[in-house]
Amino acid sequence: CRISNIKSQGNEGICRKDTWDPFQLNPVGAEKERTRRCFQVAQYLVAAIVGLAVLGTAMISKGSLVVLAALASPDSLRPQKDQQFYLLMLVFCLVCPNFLVFLKSLWRCTFKNFVHPNMKTMAFICVIECLVSFGTSVLVLVVMPQFDVLTNLFISGGVCIVSAVLQIGFRLQSESWKIVFPICSLILTVAGYILLGLDYYVRQATAMDSSDRYMYVGVGIGSSLLVSLCWWENSLQATNHMKETLSELDGFRDFVFVISSILRITVIGNYLWSGTREYSSCFLSQAFCSAACHWFGVVACKIHAVRMGFALPVCLTGPAVLLVGIMIFITQTDNPVGAAHGNITGDYMEDNFFCRSLHLVNHNNTSIVLLEISNSICRTSLYNNYYQWPFSLLALEGLCMWSGFVTCTYYVWKIKVQRIERTSQLFVRRLYESSFIDLSLLLNTKMKVPKAIQNCVIYLCATMWHETYDEMLKILTSMFRLDRYRGDPKEEHKDCFDFECHIYVDDAFMTEKDTEKRLVNEYVKDLIQVVIEVYRVYTNKEPDDVSIIDTPYGGRLMFVMPEGNMLYIHLKDKSLIRNKKRWSQVMYMYYLLGWKGYLVKNPHKIPHHSNEQRSSLISLDGEIFLCPQYDNDNKRKFISDENTYILALDGDTDFHPKAVILLVDRLRMYDNVGAACGRIHPLGMGPMVWYQKFEYAVGHWLQKTAEHVFGSVLCSPGCFSLFRGSAIMDDNVLKRYTAKSTRASEYVQYDQGEDRWLCTLLLQQGWRVEYNAASDAYTNSPQEFEEFYNQRRRWGPSTLANTLDLLHSSVETVKRNSSISRLYIIYQMLSVGSSILGPASVTLMIASAFQFIFTLSGELSIVIASIPPVIYIIICFLTKSSTQLLIAALLSILYAFLMTAALFSIIGDIVVQGTFLTPTGLFLVSMAIMYTVTALLHPEEFGMIIYGLMYFICIPSGYLLLTIYSLVNMHVVSWGTRESNKGEEQVKKNHNILCDKKCKLCCWDMKIQVSQETENPMLQKITGQAVTQAPPTAADSSEAAPQELSSLMPQRGVSIKRHAAEVDKYQGESSNTRTGSGSDSDLFNSSSAEEYSEDEDEDDDESLIDPADGTEQVPVRDWVNPVKAEFLKKLTYANMKRNLKEQIRYSLRNKNHEDVCEELVQVLTETLNTQLNGVGPENVPSEVELEELQYALNKQARCILKTNQVERLEKRVKIAIEKTLTAPQLKKLDELDFWHKLLERYLEPIIDDKAHKEEVTRELKSLRNKAVFLYFIINVLWVVATFFLQIIGSEVINIEIPKYFPNGTRSDENLRVEPLSLMFLFSFAFLLLVQFLAMLYHRVYTLIHVVSYRSTEKDYKDRSEVSNKTANDVVTNDLDSYSFNGIS
Repeated sequence: CRISNIKSQGNEGICRKDTWDPFQLNPVGAEKERTRRCFQVAQYLVAAIVGLAVLGTAMISKGSLVVLAALASPDSLRPQKDQQFYLLMLVFCLVCPNFLVFLKSLWRCTFKNFVHPNMKTMAFICVIECLVSFGTSVLVLVVMPQFDVLTNLFISGGVCIVSAVLQIGFRLQSESWKIVFPICSLILTVAGYILLGLDYYVRQATAMDSSDRYMYVGVGIGSSLLVSLCWWENSLQATNHMKETLSELDGFRDFVFVISSILRITVIGNYLWSGTREYSSCFLSQAFCSAACHWFGVVACKIHAVRMGFALPVCLTGPAVLLVGIMIFITQTDNPVGAAHGNITGDYMEDNFFCRSLHLVNHNNTSIVLLEISNSICRTSLYNNYYQWPFSLLALEGLCMWSGFVTCTYYVWKIKVQRIERTSQLFVRRLYESSFIDLSLLLNTKMKVPKAIQNCVIYLCATMWHETYDEMLKILTSMFRLDRYRGDPKEEHKDCFDFECHIYVDDAFMTEKDTEKRLVNEYVKDLIQVVIEVYRVYTNKEPDDVSIIDTPYGGRLMFVMPEGNMLYIHLKDKSLIRNKKRWSQVMYMYYLLGWKGYLVKNPHKIPHHSNEQRSSLISLDGEIFLCPQYDNDNKRKFISDENTYILALDGDTDFHPKAVILLVDRLRMYDNVGAACGRIHPLGMGPMVWYQKFEYAVGHWLQKTAEHVFGSVLCSPGCFSLFRGSAIMDDNVLKRYTAKSTRASEYVQYDQGEDRWLCTLLLQQGWRVEYNAASDAYTNSPQEFEEFYNQRRRWGPSTLANTLDLLHSSVETVKRNSSISRLYIIYQMLSVGSSILGPASVTLMIASAFQFIFTLSGELSIVIASIPPVIYIIICFLTKSSTQLLIAALLSILYAFLMTAALFSIIGDIVVQGTFLTPTGLFLVSMAIMYTVTALLHPEEFGMIIYGLMYFICIPSGYLLLTIYSLVNMHVVSWGTRESNKGEEQVKKNHNILCDKKCKLCCWDMKIQVSQETENPMLQKITGQAVTQAPPTAADSSEAAPQELSSLMPQRGVSIKRHAAEVDKYQGESSNTRTGSGSDSDLFNSSSAEEYSEDEDEDDDESLIDPADGTEQVPVRDWVNPVKAEFLKKLTYANMKRNLKEQIRYSLRNKNHEDVCEELVQVLTETLNTQLNGVGPENVPSEVELEELQYALNKQARCILKTNQVERLEKRVKIAIEKTLTAPQLKKLDELDFWHKLLERYLEPIIDDKAHKEEVTRELKSLRNKAVFLYFIINVLWVVATFFLQIIGSEVINIEIPKYFPNGTRSDENLRVEPLSLMFLFSFAFLLLVQFLAMLYHRVYTLIHVVSYRSTEKDYKDRSEVSNKTANDVVTNDLDSYSFNGIS
């Protein structure tokens, strides 16, 4: 019984009475996910903040431009020299966005990729850009200074006229009724221009404006037309006109922006006047707010706040600026002039005294901006009491311009954006127009945004190597959690993905010494129990559809998960196939990408298509549909390799569906991303785990984000990474990944860090690897000192080898990979150099600790600090690994005490000195502040900062001793972790052990074991009584269970008597027969068509399948029967009772059938109790009892349904009863030939002769010696250089730095610092600062991604709620088809 199952809550007490062992595990995280309200509130809050930011920055940008134009006007209150300066500021405002685009495009062309442009297209673009920049310059620099602020605010709306004309042509071709919007826009814009001309004509006619500005109206209209050419691409992209030209333009758009930006700057620069002036706040605010408004607008679109966060604020920018300007004008009439001479509503307004007296105001006491706004508004007819009616022309002009702009960009309100879109998918141009920021944002928004995202398939591939029960529980719970998130694979999902789960178990078999049988070991038995347990948690019943397949590489178990998705468990026999993680990856990559990809292109080669009884099921309405395992292959036909993903997992990884979807988003958004990884959280207890928690946190917070931002992530860990199928299948990737290690360097690079090597191959081939900080995964970390050191012994040399390989091929990699630049290569060189100098740096840090603590001289402290590392190097060369680890553990403890003392000594020295403004103090304080701020920016991980102290005191162990241990033991290529195999250690059966005692004698551990020799007849006579009375063990029961249970289990569509005869015949087959050697069909058929052939109403379906035709037995090996016995336990009395209830409730889960469902459950349960009254709760009924039970259940169900007049549900209930009695099926492998050839070509077990092993060992030791020597020389040179600087003396070499106290006063003493130490300190600080800045950038875009995900997160609903949304008949037909998959 499960509390999580709502319908079972009321019957929980009854369920607990069915067996004496009802207690089960409930894994953490198995509960149903709910959309949390706090995330919804946070999403709306972020959208509101972004919308306000868009509105605010747009208002400041537009208002600043209008103010600068008013300050540069000839009618300004400022002197002529100031007017020229403000005109210069206007020029800078126009140049600024072009300069930013120039820098970004130049960077991409120089360090990313460069495509040679088409000269014709290039010339066309240059002409357009020159016309646009000329029109912008004339409009802003010539026309706007001649007009008042209100006219300047309105006239910018006319730049949409060309876009409206192009939209008219576009709408005529697609949806003709929508032509009304661009037509209205065109009419309103033309009307606005006419009203503008009338307004200035009236001003001249009435002598309100004595200057001759009427001609500037025509110039302004013409320049607006030129500016409106800026967005010509939008309509043409939407209509697919010039499709080839525009697609070609996308290839060299960066180069186009470089040239066009230069042309724009040149054209605008012609209006520069010489002159110098103080800093201008208007220019800075306009330039900064324009860029900020553009960025916030992009953010609003990406977080699905297009209407409220983007379109609405941008459309309200003009009216908001107008309102603020009018309020400023009204306010200024009262202060300062209005207070003394009247106000806007008084009698003095008749004499225009307010406007005429503005030049009398003291400019030192009043804001220049406020005065200029008031002075510019006074130039309109608003101030004139005799001619106020012309002001209505100006107001109507503004309304027409604004309405025309809104109707021209109405399509923005209808845009549907995907979860996260690239900026290039949302906007036509990367460039924004700062002069018209509001119109630029909306007109630049694409009219035709890519609609639905393409469907993809995800293969979850977990590799297992001696995992524990709890670790297996984590990965299986995560997979079932994803199954619940995805739902039925036959239904559409908003994330558009399908998936399969594959688990590859290395070293899954053992040889039983007594019988020489090859059986599954204890790890596989634990895994089977975990699958059953997790299935119970999610469904409250046993697995329904279980298939057992004997394969050339070992075996396979196939399950249909509760929602209908597939789970495959591949059991690898190391005597048949290569073991270890890399070869498991090669195995599933070739199978899922190679073999299944081949079948997609050659569907006639699919084996099961020729056997309809195995490849399809038939619903009650006669609809044929594929079984789940074949349905995924059928969907793969319509999915390209680019949308086929492999999620690499470890056997102990714990993750949520959100983490997978966020990684999928990264690969969907960028076509050049070959892999993406998430944030890995180590789990466990103890000091070693605490150290790793902070180490992982810092590595992800700073190092991985810096790699992601500046170039590409170098390593995507195999415990949780998503790979693109086309990237894996690319040249020099998968084929190279199958290479067998033959040289010493290959053993280090290929086998010790296979994940990093695979990423190196992807990078060298031109693919990008990304990091998503919001995609969280949890995995167990080493908890013991020895296990941790052995793990890092593999990782350290492999990391260095792959990084050096990438640097060695940097020239070719930079050419191929657009994400890898020369600057990024330099950054990696600095990182490698700092890591190589790590031991010397730690040694010098320890020497400084000796100086602080014991007040020793510098040179003596260096000598003392160098002694332990040298001694440890000698110990590592002379002793075995266990001794090395013991010495390392002792030294780590001593160093931890020393580092603790050094920390307090540094703090004490700061107190004594009275200042922390020293190199050491500044570095320590800045590091503490930086890590604290970084932790605050990761609120969910802020607790990791607590483990920072543990990390600090363990620095000598992690960066000195561990480096020495890894280098000296480089020749050891064993895995180092999880090496025990409890399956192979079982030499004798447990029931042969008569005595098993352990005792200690002094310091020796002794084991005394007395075993029973069954071959000795004398010993049999002596111990015969004890043996016969001994209870059977697990090994016995697992061997005897198939013989006891298999003869009792019915199969679908196969009578129990016939099945028993087939099992007897099957058990007589040779256990050594290889799978598929002489069989072409299955022993047990899973086709539900056979189920219906027994019913008198389905006579027409009997012709589809004839179970007697062509059916042969499937010869299998010894391991199959024990495994089958574990799943046959579903037919025990207690399990059958629970399964029957859940099958009935699932089949009739529509609320319209709720009463009938509960009545059936009650009556059928009573029938089962009556029929199996004499069967124990943990016993399996006999063959006769099962036949009688099935007949009685069908009879009772028929009566109840007839009484309730719902006979149409009879067949569905009958199927539920039969599924309750279904036993696991033995199937034949379809792709037998593929596996034979794959094993022969790539995966045959590696058997090295003694001579080869000796040669490899000699080469590895030689490589080890070279690496140690190189490391030793570099670090010794650094230490010796520092040592001699100490000997020479501080008076000669050291650098003197002024000493300051925190209050800013300078001390009489100077600080002396060694040049090398200061240089290394600055280099390390520079790297940390660069990583910190990259982290800030990465956190912003992570927040955008998370908010966009939360806005589209799946809302979990009960099945009954979903079922009631559709008509009863439709739901009934759908559920009939679903019930065959065993979904619950």
